[in-house]
Amino acid sequence: MKNHIHALALIAMSATCALTALAQPTWNVGETVLNEYDLVSGVNIPWELTWGPDDMLWCTTREGDVLRIDPASGAYETVLSQNVNDSGVEPGLLGMALHPNFELEPLVYLAYTAQTFANGNHERLSVFYWDGTSLGNEQILHIVGAAGIHNGSRLLVLPDNTLLMSTGDMGDGGVSSQNDNSDNGKILRFNLDGSVPADNPDPTSYVFTKGHRNSQGLCVGPNGVIYSSEHGQYNSDEFNILEAGRNYGWPNVEGACDGICDWCNAGAEESFCETNNVPEPLKTWSPCAAVNDIIYYDHPAIPEWQGSVLMAVLGGFSSPVGGRLEVLHMSEDGLTLEGSEMFFTEFSQRMRDVAVNPYTGAIYLALNGPSYTGNGPNLIKEFRPAATDGVTDWKDERGLDIYPNPAVDQVQLRVSEAWAGQTYQVMDLQGRVWAQGQLQSGQTLDVTSWPAATYLLHAQSEDAHMTRVLHIQ
Repeated sequence: MKNHIHALALIAMSATCALTALAQPTWNVGETVLNEYDLVSGVNIPWELTWGPDDMLWCTTREGDVLRIDPASGAYETVLSQNVNDSGVEPGLLGMALHPNFELEPLVYLAYTAQTFANGNHERLSVFYWDGTSLGNEQILHIVGAAGIHNGSRLLVLPDNTLLMSTGDMGDGGVSSQNDNSDNGKILRFNLDGSVPADNPDPTSYVFTKGHRNSQGLCVGPNGVIYSSEHGQYNSDEFNILEAGRNYGWPNVEGACDGICDWCNAGAEESFCETNNVPEPLKTWSPCAAVNDIIYYDHPAIPEWQGSVLMAVLGGFSSPVGGRLEVLHMSEDGLTLEGSEMFFTEFSQRMRDVAVNPYTGAIYLALNGPSYTGNGPNLIKEFRPAATDGVTDWKDERGLDIYPNPAVDQVQLRVSEAWAGQTYQVMDLQGRVWAQGQLQSGQTLDVTSWPAATYLLHAQSEDAHMTRVLHIQ
């Protein structure tokens, strides 16, 4: 039965033993040592993996489950079992994003292919209400075309509290990607209530960018830079910076605007790029590596990766290297790729997604087995910096979290019991005080009138102090 809650006590017991007593192999990242643990096993094709504002790992599975995982033990519960169409090789329950003000608005956004079709295959963007136990009260926000392949479906909440959704071309060879009357082969942008943002390139359309084949990764980097990863046909997977209103070329362009094509008309590629102002990718992969979800890593626990994009890679046609975590080292302003490295190739596993623990800097990888379509063995692994290993109460160790960060209009403070009631000040880099008072968990700061800049939140107790960085966009 899919509608069930696992025997949490047993799972917690076994998982805790595995995590605390039986350390797996270690990995060296420069001078940083990572300890490897199997956090969760046996789930069916984990697809989306994200750290939630409730300090739990949230995970979707292609067959239709949403899992809520305790990152300290690996124990998990199934909080939704959705009827989905996962009969093809790629459809099912796919992308997920949590509302940025989750404590006050406990909403979860999901993208999935529907189980029953009124007018052919379709994919839903829906929002569900979290009641503290399960997800329910579905509200369908938008419907796009779907197929057995190329459904895109990554979701990303931007710092301005709008929502991006990637859609695939449904395997139609890119016909929909250049069709302004279709929402497929696009990146769509929504207000969180499902309406069209007034500052979209076309204020009557959800379309943010077009000319995509099958975008499988979205994340935000420094200064609000938006990155995407995209599957190519046989060659020319892409890593791009997304800019509103731009045309990314598919199917008229593959990879760079260099007149080299396997699928498109090579003789017409460069002229199409010039006519349509097609951006150049930051990086391409040939043969296709099946680049997947991405996340910007900005944690000091792994300094070698700080300021980099972490990319889960399925492997595609790139044998013998295959699945891996690829680390894309970005410039300080986030606009230039300065180099890349590959890690964890030894697993020979398709790596679907990557998430980060904001407290310890540990990363979590969703592994889908060695072969297409990813039917297992399926694992969620944790790679924990040795310096933070053994810290059991890491939420209180951090003491204070600011969310969202970067922010636009409001930020919420999450404060541990030990720091509640202590004094704080928020200052800009010139030393000017913008807010001060006593810390309270859940309190909100209105930053609407604050200039876009970097600020420091400094908290002081009788015997300790801490500083957090806050970015206002």
